[in-house]
Amino acid sequence: MKLNEWLNDEMPEVAKDLEKINKDYFFKEKTIGFAGKEIVYKIIYYLRSALIPGVYEKHPIDEARVNILIGNNIRNASVELSDLVEKAFRDKCENSNQDNCTECRDKASDITIELINKLPEIRKILNTDIEAAYNGDPAALSTEEILLSYPSIEAISIYRLAHELYEMKVPLIPRMMTEYAHQLTGIDIHPGAKIGKYCFIDHGTGVVIGETCNIGNNVKIYQGVTLGAKSLSFNDKGEPIKGIKRHPNIEDNVVIYSGATILGGDTTIGHGSIIGGNVWLTHSVPSYSKVYNSQPSPIIKNDKTK
Repeated sequence: MKLNEWLNDEMPEVAKDLEKINKDYFFKEKTIGFAGKEIVYKIIYYLRSALIPGVYEKHPIDEARVNILIGNNIRNASVELSDLVEKAFRDKCENSNQDNCTECRDKASDITIELINKLPEIRKILNTDIEAAYNGDPAALSTEEILLSYPSIEAISIYRLAHELYEMKVPLIPRMMTEYAHQLTGIDIHPGAKIGKYCFIDHGTGVVIGETCNIGNNVKIYQGVTLGAKSLSFNDKGEPIKGIKRHPNIEDNVVIYSGATILGGDTTIGHGSIIGGNVWLTHSVPSYSKVYNSQPSPIIKNDKTK
């Protein structure tokens, strides 16, 4: 059969099947009306360009026009974010008279204003993260190098914006934001995690920080670290229990080396502790602990013929 014949005669049935599947599984969640990922990415661009002008633009900016640039980015972000947050609330709204109701719109407006008002404080916290990266990596020669090239700042800047929206109970959008950071950097931070100042994720690839993690100030995390849950709990109906503390607490001034796995909502790493590489922990350790595995005994063979 020729392609043109198939497109006219049989392809419509495939389209109908796909439409039915999407109606049964996805359209009921109103995904189409939500608009998708690209708007979220655009909002992230506007917000971060307002926070750190000159880093995310395609072309160099005129220092004399920074105020105008910041103001334009805030305006663009506000309009897009308010509209998207309103859609997110409407999709979850049980009010049958949505056409005459402004509650979701008003809530979205309030949330947008609250987030924008917090941008100066978020920027100050990001300064501490930049400082932690500069002080924590001997290879870092300037803060400009960190801003332009370090995945830690890429991920943590998006997380800090998403966390504020998560705390305001905004559906879906915060998770989309941090998953975008995950795609960019390999660093997976749930927006619900609480992370203090001076956070540095060195190298970063493969780091996982769960939803109910509490991380203190001045914590350094290396690549491949998992701060996760022990296991999923279920209720009497066999349904997963949500909203409980599942992930560990990391107190101030802790260093966690590459490949370490720390699990459990009742697990606390005391302040000033050092967790060695590839350590597996499911219980708490007191302050100033040093936790490491026994040193392996490598076998070295030299087959060079004399």
